[in-house]
Amino acid sequence: MSTPEFHAIAPISWSDEHDCLLLLDQTLLPDEETWLHCRQVEDVAAAIKRLSVRGAPAIGVSAAYGLVVGLHGASDDDFRRRFDETSETLGATRPTAVNLRWALEKGREVFEAHADEGVEACRAKLLEWAKDLQSRDVQTNRTMGDNGAHLFQEGDRVLTHCNAGALATAGYGTAVGVIASAFREGRLGQVWVDETRPLLQGARLTAWEMEKLGIPYRLVTDSSVGALMSRGLVDRVVVGADRVAANGDAANKIGTYTVAVLANRHGVPFYVAAPRSTIDPRTPTGNEIPIEIRDSDEVTAFGGHRVSPRETEAMNFAFDVTPNELIAGIITEVGVLEAPYEESIRRALAMD
Repeated sequence: MSTPEFHAIAPISWSDEHDCLLLLDQTLLPDEETWLHCRQVEDVAAAIKRLSVRGAPAIGVSAAYGLVVGLHGASDDDFRRRFDETSETLGATRPTAVNLRWALEKGREVFEAHADEGVEACRAKLLEWAKDLQSRDVQTNRTMGDNGAHLFQEGDRVLTHCNAGALATAGYGTAVGVIASAFREGRLGQVWVDETRPLLQGARLTAWEMEKLGIPYRLVTDSSVGALMSRGLVDRVVVGADRVAANGDAANKIGTYTVAVLANRHGVPFYVAAPRSTIDPRTPTGNEIPIEIRDSDEVTAFGGHRVSPRETEAMNFAFDVTPNELIAGIITEVGVLEAPYEESIRRALAMD
């Protein structure tokens, strides 16, 4: 079987010409491919909050560039204050994605190492670091994809929830990266794409990526997962993660836990694909992962039109946590981690 052509998708770009961060506005996909020009840190923060850029790795890389944006126009007298304010603004955007905190901490290390050189030199070093972080994220995802592809057998039908593709990273993707690698190796039959309510990241974004990549897929309602598995139509599940605890519990888009329970009930292997930067050794278990609660209007309205009585109150959890006993393996850039996860995660994080 010939290797399918790979079409690169990259939702993040830095413009040296305009000295600003460019972000593909994912709220407008699949109908429009519009790029946001982020010239102030408030632009970056707003893009993260409203999900114009989303996915833990993509948020981390965007935050790295956001530190550079925040120092634009700063003077040698106030750039340390500006850096602190910029970091605080970005850090308050999304509480669940650990890559955000990770990137801001790494960025502070770069800042402190070069602050004595003055604002322009320090900003140049931060930009160099952010570009390197973006490049390394793409390479990490490719390696992760190759590691996960070997879990597939020819003709496998895989189900994925939400979007953990190139759009959720600096490029290539985590769960969708695994799927793309399996497809390129001739191991994939079809992808089942959950619509992912209430914001339809599966229907709008993962389906868009499948089209771009030429991977065969079918879109299903979230509530179809049990029916598919009971009919033997799903061979494995691969999802991404916004944070993995030290014990292997994994937070991902709301509805993931439901998929994992159903997979366990039907004997379908359930895998999480996440780089080591998404693993948080300071979070002991999933119980300590902060879960973002978003605006209830995302549930009570659809496409700008109200779909429930005006008096309706809604609870809109953005994420849920899948306990480690439901996870067959965590696919990383250093291999597929298996239980007991406390030990395999500890070894993975210790690798160079």
